[in-house]
Amino acid sequence: MDGLAEALQPALPEDAAQAALAGRVWRPDLGGPSVVAVRDGALFDISAHFPTLRDLCESPDPAAALRAAPGVPLGPLAAILANTPPEARDPARPWLLAPIDLQAVKAAGVTFAISLLERVIEEKARGDAAAAVAIRAEVTRLVGDDLAQLRPGSPEAARLKAVLTAQGAWSQYLEVGIGPDAEIFTKCQPMAAVGTGMEAGIHPASAWNNPEPEVVLAVASTGRIVGATLGNDVNLRDVEGRSALLLGKAKDNNASCAIGPFLRLFDAGFGLDAIRSTTVTLEVAGTDGFRLSGSSALARISRDPADLVAQMLNPHHPYPDGAVLFLGTMFAPIQDRDGPGQGFTHHAGDIVTIAAPGLGRLVNRMAPTDACAPWTFGVAALMRNLAGRGLLG
Repeated sequence: MDGLAEALQPALPEDAAQAALAGRVWRPDLGGPSVVAVRDGALFDISAHFPTLRDLCESPDPAAALRAAPGVPLGPLAAILANTPPEARDPARPWLLAPIDLQAVKAAGVTFAISLLERVIEEKARGDAAAAVAIRAEVTRLVGDDLAQLRPGSPEAARLKAVLTAQGAWSQYLEVGIGPDAEIFTKCQPMAAVGTGMEAGIHPASAWNNPEPEVVLAVASTGRIVGATLGNDVNLRDVEGRSALLLGKAKDNNASCAIGPFLRLFDAGFGLDAIRSTTVTLEVAGTDGFRLSGSSALARISRDPADLVAQMLNPHHPYPDGAVLFLGTMFAPIQDRDGPGQGFTHHAGDIVTIAAPGLGRLVNRMAPTDACAPWTFGVAALMRNLAGRGLLG
């Protein structure tokens, strides 16, 4: 068993027996995906009642609906997990997919103070990792190293903006970090995210990049937050650092959005307050023996998750199929890997594990975007498959 297969187990939250967990699997016998419920360590296909995760999230009480839906048993989760990595897969047996489908995939940027400072450094360095060390020291001298107590959009934030502008130190990243408007961008298209056990993509043109371990909220079309999962908002620091207008190239590439392992639907025992107090951990294990670890505590977020959701989905920005929202991360790795002053960047083969006690473990192996499985099954293919299975009313 290789490192990826070992890291996949266990996948579930610590309190999995009490959790309402929904996901998706690819069913080769049906030529398409099915919505599944996790029950007692096994997966049950509930697609006859909820053809898409979007449909489940739009129900009045998704957690109760998931628990009540009869399902077709697909087998133990452990066996389906083991069949998910591409190199170990039996194509005749089911494997896991990302636990979302028709929802818009959105992300909030620079929502933590340390992430904010690193974005400013990227901008000043113009994508040059070697220049970042000196710039980091200068930016910290001007701004300080803890903006966590500064409320975005407050009078205090406006005064800081005026001071930094006068010193020529203002940045577009500071604007969205402490200004009134959050940065909300599109991470990828619906159906393009990869799940746990899959390869996640780094564009080979990038020489300075990193994982971004985040909580991802599931939001119904009404704006109601219905659940949460984990995500890796893979980031190309050199590309975005050259120009913020390259954000799409830095963020939206083949297999560059990883989400999973399952969507935990909110109920009386687990809701947004649990997310507000959670800590997301990250481990990177390289084939070169390199190890990196870190964490991101949601309690230190600069903007409340509910505020970020309201800035994403509102009368000015409706999403009829709902949306998922990456909440951002405070983790910005600066540990040198390839030489002094060069900071961290991924190598092909890195295994990235993102975990939280209430959400489980998302595990991916990094690979060049053009070496990852291409995204070929989109919304049109899903609709044709569901129609052929008689699941569209």
